[in-house]
Amino acid sequence: MRAVELFAGAGGLGLGVSRAGFKPEAVIEWDRYCADTLRENQFFGHDLVRDWPVHQMDVRQFDFATVLAGLDLVTGGPPCQPFSIGGKHKGPLDARDMWPQAVRAIRETAPRAFIFENVKGLTRASFANYFAYIQLQLRYPELGASSGEDWQDHLQRLERYHTLGKERGLYYRLVARVLNAADYGVPQKRERVVIVGFRSDLNIEWSFPPPTHSLDALIWSQYRDGDYWERHGVSRRDRPEVARLQSRAKRMDEKPALRPWLTVRDAISDLPDPQSAAAAAVPNHRFQGGARAYPGHTGSPIDEAAKTLKAGDHGVPGGENMLALPDGRVRYFTVRESARLQTFPDDFAFHGSWTETMRQLGNAVPVTLACAIATSVRQQLAAVDSCDGLQPARQEESGAQRRRGAAFH
Repeated sequence: MRAVELFAGAGGLGLGVSRAGFKPEAVIEWDRYCADTLRENQFFGHDLVRDWPVHQMDVRQFDFATVLAGLDLVTGGPPCQPFSIGGKHKGPLDARDMWPQAVRAIRETAPRAFIFENVKGLTRASFANYFAYIQLQLRYPELGASSGEDWQDHLQRLERYHTLGKERGLYYRLVARVLNAADYGVPQKRERVVIVGFRSDLNIEWSFPPPTHSLDALIWSQYRDGDYWERHGVSRRDRPEVARLQSRAKRMDEKPALRPWLTVRDAISDLPDPQSAAAAAVPNHRFQGGARAYPGHTGSPIDEAAKTLKAGDHGVPGGENMLALPDGRVRYFTVRESARLQTFPDDFAFHGSWTETMRQLGNAVPVTLACAIATSVRQQLAAVDSCDGLQPARQEESGAQRRRGAAFH
């Protein structure tokens, strides 16, 4: 199945989508360091990215007419800084807001489905109206803003059209949900809002894939049956006592059905100490000094899922990108360790300095989470394809709807 990737970054979302079985027709990323990371992996023949058609350019300049008709999927993570809790909170007034380009991509390519990801901050009360606006634009991508119409007026027009209930032209049925990557086998507590839509003519019934992992299962394996510690060879005297987790464990009546959340130790325990001679043999595994803990920035405990990796305006903030060891020491995660926390494959290289590559990783979508969502979407599209004789008729009807509805304003 064919896809287009917008705002590709270091490739986390794209890797997951490719792993799910989609083939990208275009991969668009304006940042030269991110584009260099993608090209470097192509140069070394990485299986998932070697055939990606990478376009290093501003997405506003990309001509979607160059993409052949019949596109299955559009994906992307529009720049999150306008809505990030750690950002300047300008939202739609921020010049980096690229949601209008995501909507343009849907309008001009009419894919069968789309997947967009952004920070949880987009769902904050202060951005509630704009979040609603984003979703309505994605539902009705042909109903663009008129000349001189501001976004609030456009929102009102979209609301009136939506409540009228007489959709015509190109429109999508979409769902949005905040997902925690840890619930899907990512060793990191990373909450993101994900928007998935299917073209209306497909009549697809879909929901987000159910979680596969849980915190309760991890707590059980640590403080009830001890399987976690035995698996890692941690003696009883070296096992940390975390009162809040032990108290929660005592209240459990039976072993949870899901798999345990993965921890930092699960992710990186087989890597050599970054200050050892053996570390030189591991790509992107160089020690970075200067880490220190202070209130609010205490690092990620090794026996818990990592805190959310971050990328800030002035480099890497202290706590989220640090490892907290049981003896009280802290150190920065290496690039390779951070890549493990974002579930990038070990043979995927990153281009740039430590600060730059950590920025790429802090902005990335965990590959495993992206694959879980994209796989579910692909299964639904494949199910439609398997219905002999139905899909061509539905596509033709959708084309007629688009011709009739394009002029509605």
